[in-house]
Amino acid sequence: MSTFMAKAHELDRKWYIIDADGKPLGRVAAQAAAILRGKHKPEFTPHCDCGDHVIIINASKAVLTGKKLDQKIYYRHTGYVGGLKEVKYNKLMAEKPEFAMMKAVKGMLPHNTVGAKSLTRLRVYAGAEHNNAAQKPEAWTLEIK
Repeated sequence: MSTFMAKAHELDRKWYIIDADGKPLGRVAAQAAAILRGKHKPEFTPHCDCGDHVIIINASKAVLTGKKLDQKIYYRHTGYVGGLKEVKYNKLMAEKPEFAMMKAVKGMLPHNTVGAKSLTRLRVYAGAEHNNAAQKPEAWTLEIK
């Protein structure tokens, strides 16, 4: 008897909604990354992209615990000499909360083609409304502490 290996074209993908209202940003991102990978399924295969679609709503209402809002900094580089830019998370969460959530989820996915493909199935919205109602998404029922 051989070990079952899932294939991406044989899987059916579901849609899940995660509400980030009042929940820590990192906990929501970790749960979303696990769903995107497919770790909640019994047919999970590490080298195969077997995850589901995830919609995160209320990203602007996600909280950062401790002093992270004032001390955590997002860095990027323009590519020019002396082009290091930095933005504190209190400004980032006020202006682009979707980007902050997307960045957190991206860091928790594998840094290869499987992770890049998984990230394309993530949709993040700052408010409670989303435009994916036609896909009939289910609310994620497991508790995020």
